[in-house]
Amino acid sequence: MDTYSNLKELGFSQYEATCYMALVGEHPVNGSQLSKLSGIARSRIYDVLRSLISKGYVIEINSGQYAPLPSDELIRRLKKSFETNLSAFETQLLNSTRKEDFEYVWTITGYDNVMQRAIEMINEAEEEIYVRLFPEADRRLNPYLEEAQLRGVKIRYIAMGKIPMKFEVMVMHPDHEHLQQTIGGRSIEVITDKREALVGVFEIGHEDISPINWTRNQWFIVANRDSLRHDFYHSFLEKILDRHQELTKEELRIYKIIKEDN
Repeated sequence: MDTYSNLKELGFSQYEATCYMALVGEHPVNGSQLSKLSGIARSRIYDVLRSLISKGYVIEINSGQYAPLPSDELIRRLKKSFETNLSAFETQLLNSTRKEDFEYVWTITGYDNVMQRAIEMINEAEEEIYVRLFPEADRRLNPYLEEAQLRGVKIRYIAMGKIPMKFEVMVMHPDHEHLQQTIGGRSIEVITDKREALVGVFEIGHEDISPINWTRNQWFIVANRDSLRHDFYHSFLEKILDRHQELTKEELRIYKIIKEDN
């Protein structure tokens, strides 16, 4: 039976993980006793013990008696080793990464996976966030957007439904009542710091398998950010041309901000 997979992922073999955990449960013991406790054959147990001793995870005491490294010390060593190796790998990646202007467009599937990527983008944003959200996505992302606004990030929000006007620069899409039927689902757009974009449509009835695009491709980001900016203009033009109404002072303020938000 394949057990202790978490220890195996930290560099233990199956036998080493089983042996160490048996020792944690009872020690000190000799090799014969440990063989019975762990279920590892006597013909293998000493090889496993020698390997664990060489790694510093087990100590031999009183000639033929074995005890494990205390669990808190093992955890400390594993953390230190992981962090050291991760840091070294990061340096290797930075030194090896090919420098190029083009960035690929990746596909994310799974509604929760998409929401998690959106949350991470929002949490990492430092300057601005452009979003175009339906109410369902707003309920998941709103707390993080509000936190971002509190730390000084500029929020530019197009509501694709009846969402409370809670941000300084926010409009409701004029066709929001028919949009879901028109596009065959609920779109999501999150663009942060002109650096990352998460864009796509959750198809009705197939939200968990709908492909959503994530990228740092600058051309893709510019095009989609402009699309969101134009939705602000769409909102203003619809009011002026279709409803024959003048923009309020608040709408004029937002128009000026978006116009200058190149």
